Amino acid sequence: MGTKTDFIEELRWRGLLQDIMPGTEELFKKETVTGYIGFDPTADSLHIGSLTQIFTLLRLQKAGHKPIALVGGATGMVGDPSGKSAERNLLDEEALNKNVSGIKKQLEKFLDFNADANGAELVNNYDWMKDYSFINFIRDIGKHLTVSYMMAKDSVKNRLENGMSFTEFSYQLLQAYDFYFLYKHKNCKVQLGGSDQWGNITSGTELVRRKAGGEAYGITTQLVKKADGTKFGKTESGNIWLDKTKTSPYRFFQFWLNASDEDVENWIKIFTFLTKEEIDGLIAEHVKDKGKRVLQKALAKELTTIVHSAADYEAAVETSKVLFNGELKDFSALDETTFLDVFDGIPQFNIIRTELENSINVLDLLAEKTQVLPSKSEARKLIQGGGVSINKAKVETHELVINPSFLINNKYILIQKGKKNYFLCIVN
Repeated sequence: MGTKTDFIEELRWRGLLQDIMPGTEELFKKETVTGYIGFDPTADSLHIGSLTQIFTLLRLQKAGHKPIALVGGATGMVGDPSGKSAERNLLDEEALNKNVSGIKKQLEKFLDFNADANGAELVNNYDWMKDYSFINFIRDIGKHLTVSYMMAKDSVKNRLENGMSFTEFSYQLLQAYDFYFLYKHKNCKVQLGGSDQWGNITSGTELVRRKAGGEAYGITTQLVKKADGTKFGKTESGNIWLDKTKTSPYRFFQFWLNASDEDVENWIKIFTFLTKEEIDGLIAEHVKDKGKRVLQKALAKELTTIVHSAADYEAAVETSKVLFNGELKDFSALDETTFLDVFDGIPQFNIIRTELENSINVLDLLAEKTQVLPSKSEARKLIQGGGVSINKAKVETHELVINPSFLINNKYILIQKGKKNYFLCIVN
C-alpha cells in the first residue's frame, strides 16, 4: 500500500495540490488518516470532472489510509453554490434517490470496500439529516458559525450581487455538519475536495474546533483546466460520462486520445496511477515524435481500462480502425450507441423502409435517395474507378441492388465515397 507519507507528496508531484491546512502533513506522518470527499448527486452518473476526486480517494487508499466517499443525498436537495453563477433547480426526492444509487454503484467500482483498517466506506448524509429538525439544527449547529464568517467565503461573496437564497446560503452549514458528524462517528480528520471547496471545508474544520474542541484538516486539489481555456470535460455534444450507457467506451477513449499535447502532459499525471519513472519515460518518448501520440495513447488506454474494462479498451481500439485505416469490416459487433458515436457528425439521409424492401439500385441510392453524388453518371464513373463502398465493402458493379439485408442494426447503411467521405442512411 505504500508508506503513510506518500499521499501528499504524490499529490504534489502530480501537480494536484492546491491548498493544505497547517499540520496536515504532520498528521499523515504519524497515523492512519481517515479522509472524505463529497459527491453531489446532480445526475445518476458522475462524469470525468469527478475523476480527480475519485482518484484522490483511490490514492489515499493506496497510500494506506482510509477513504470515505460521501454521497450528498441531503445536501443535493439544497445545491452547492461554490463556483456557480446562478442557483440551480432543486431535484425532487425520487430523482435524488435515483442519482444517489447510480453514483454509489460507480464509486463501488473504483474503491476497495474491504473490511481492513483502510477499507473504503460509502455514506449518505441523508441518513443523519433526515430526522434532524430545523429548530434543533439551527440551535445545535447554526450558533457556532457567525453570519460574518459565512459571508466572507468566496462561494457567498461571488454570488451576492446576483442574489442568493437562504437555501443556498445554508449549504456550507450542512457541509460543515457532515465533517463534524464524520469526525465524531468515524474519526474522520481530513476533508478533501476541489479548490472551489476550500470555503466549505474550512467551515467544517471550524465547526469541529468550536463544537467538539477537536482538530480537523483540509486539502484541496487544483481544478483541471484545458490549455486553450475551455472547460475540461465538456465537448460540443455535452459531458463525458462515466456510465457507458451515456457515453460509450469508444467515445470515452476518443476523448482522451484527442487530448492536445499541452494538456496530455498534465493529464497523464492526474488521471493515471503510472509511476513518476513511467511517466517521465513516456514524456521523453513523446517529445521525440509527437506525431506518434505516445502520451495520448497511454492515457486513453489507462483510463478506458480503469473506468470501463480491458475488453472495452480493446473494443474501442478496434472500433477506431473503422475511420482511420478502414480495417473493420464487421459492424455486427458494434452496439447502436457505439456505431452512432463512430460516425457522429457525418452527413445523414433518411430512406423509407418500404422503398428498401422493394430494393433500390445503387445508382438511385447514391444520386436520388441520398444525393451523395450529383448524378447517376458520376455515380457510375466513381463505382467503375473503385471509389464507392457500402458498409465498407467495395461496390464492384453499378447494377448492385440494395435491400434490407444490407442494414446494420436493422436500421443503417454506411456509404463511403473515396477514402474519407462517409454518409449514413437511416432507414425509418
